[in-house]
Amino acid sequence: MAQMNIVEAVNQALQIELERDSRVLLLGEDIGKAGGVFRATDGLQAKFGARRVVDTPLAESAIVGAAVGMAGRGLRPVAEIQFLGFIYEAMDELLGQAARMRFRTAGRFTLPMVVRAPYGGGVRTPELHSDSLEGLFLHSPGIKVVMPSSAYDAKGLLLAAVRDDNPVLFLEPMKLYRYRKEEVPDEDYTVPLGRAKVVMEGTDVTLVTWGPTVPLCAAVARELDAQGVSVEVIDLRSIVPMDVDAIFASLDKTHRLLIVHEAVKAGGVGAEISALVSEQRLFSLVAPILRVTGYDTPYPVAAVEDDWLPNPLRIGAAVKQLMNYE
Repeated sequence: MAQMNIVEAVNQALQIELERDSRVLLLGEDIGKAGGVFRATDGLQAKFGARRVVDTPLAESAIVGAAVGMAGRGLRPVAEIQFLGFIYEAMDELLGQAARMRFRTAGRFTLPMVVRAPYGGGVRTPELHSDSLEGLFLHSPGIKVVMPSSAYDAKGLLLAAVRDDNPVLFLEPMKLYRYRKEEVPDEDYTVPLGRAKVVMEGTDVTLVTWGPTVPLCAAVARELDAQGVSVEVIDLRSIVPMDVDAIFASLDKTHRLLIVHEAVKAGGVGAEISALVSEQRLFSLVAPILRVTGYDTPYPVAAVEDDWLPNPLRIGAAVKQLMNYE
């Protein structure tokens, strides 16, 4: 096994697929000669050529639109949007076309394509670079949404995403790109889409999270454990499909639920989880469902983003509120 961070794991996954399947190609802004703004595609154009790793114009609609056409003609494109906040220009191609193709054709056609995009705060980016927009895509049937939080998962989930016959939005947390290295197998392996991971086991509170807030929540859970509060941390890993069974199984044990995510609160993934739990596990709860999220504003300027994002104080206070509810 090698020690890798998420950037290196993504790079290795893309290399494996380019070598394994001649139908796979990459396209995006500056992904070739420059190796991508975060170097996630570094060295791939030199190895596989400019016809397999394609530098595109600065036009998100053209990037995703070209990927739709390629997928429809038998290729397996992996398109990169430099930052998720730039995805608005490609929403028609992604949601109006790619997400609807299987439904529109009664299953006769599929679009096996992946759109990669970094997202998330805590790195002091300019406007439109840190937005967490996963809730928009949860509301759009036909596209899978994958959000890894570790190098091992990033590689395995990306390999599974490229091989999936449906369009997949693969969101990579910028803050965790080089957060730490971990052991990642050099060989080919996949992590199933739609299967959550229990990061820490606990008996008092279920904490559901994904992406950049996973290590934050795990750190808070360790602090609370030392204080006698046992928190079970669940990393969803993908929000479409969502592993609701993992959430329900945990709640049957803890009976308290906290949801933590960076995206704004209103209409988000946390709200959907809350509704599902209310519909199917309401009488298992001994306290109201709580959420710790970003606020219902555009992503703020860098000077105040630490106060806008979920932080240990807000998460810890929510856990204590759940424990003290009467």
